[in-house]
Amino acid sequence: MKISFQGELGSYSHQACCEAFSDAEPLPCKTFEAAVESVKELKSKYAIIPVENSTYGRIADIYYLLPESGLFIIKEHFLRVRINLLALPGVSIGEVKSAMSHSVLLGQCRKFLSENNISGVSAVDTAGSAKLVSENQDRTKAALASPLAGKIYGLEAIGKEVEDMSNNTTRFLVMSNNNEKTISEAKQYMTTIIFQVRNIPAALYKAMGGFATNGVNMVKLESYMVAGTFTSTQFYADIEGHPDEKSVKMALDELRYFTSMVKIIGVYEADSYRNETSRN
Repeated sequence: MKISFQGELGSYSHQACCEAFSDAEPLPCKTFEAAVESVKELKSKYAIIPVENSTYGRIADIYYLLPESGLFIIKEHFLRVRINLLALPGVSIGEVKSAMSHSVLLGQCRKFLSENNISGVSAVDTAGSAKLVSENQDRTKAALASPLAGKIYGLEAIGKEVEDMSNNTTRFLVMSNNNEKTISEAKQYMTTIIFQVRNIPAALYKAMGGFATNGVNMVKLESYMVAGTFTSTQFYADIEGHPDEKSVKMALDELRYFTSMVKIIGVYEADSYRNETSRN
């Protein structure tokens, strides 16, 4: 079973792939679009895509990609992001002048970089940065990447878990050609929808009312413009529950009354991480 993801081998997406599907064959792709196309062309069974990070925030490009992909969300996975400063074997932290990584990861290590007088250098991805450090053999350059990347590219961790926040976590979505809507009373579910409100006063307020009156918890709401206009707004939302549950069904029925388009793009089991964080 092949799982496509954006980035080089050793990326956090690769790590998430290994955790979510221990028996999968990873398929690295240059872009998120390429990872999605791999599934549509049946070159891989699933694509695993990061959508938000607890420290950095949302990954904006993904929310434009998901509605147009034609794929369905069948699983979510939360990855605890542990960031290591990786350098050539034998290099001390005092020798390092710059650290290369994706801009998202650099933003998660600002305090560490400042304290050690290391300049952050933006790169295409994290594992690719580790690969470049390994190839260039420059003792003054390091990479901020996963422990997995260090193992793959023969680098040493001269700084372990250097992220600013100890609970640094990224949420990934697993995308498939097929929508899976099985339901079990023993499980908790998430439903992801996209919708477009009518261009009338208080349209969003009215559209959201059904979730409040039916006691359905909406945990995420993202908006973005479509069709190159300022009057056509589309929304992405994650809600707790399954569409077959009475309360969710009633909330969605009310939503449809105030919108011009509603589409369910995923029904999937809630990751256990949600319960763990709610207890804390």
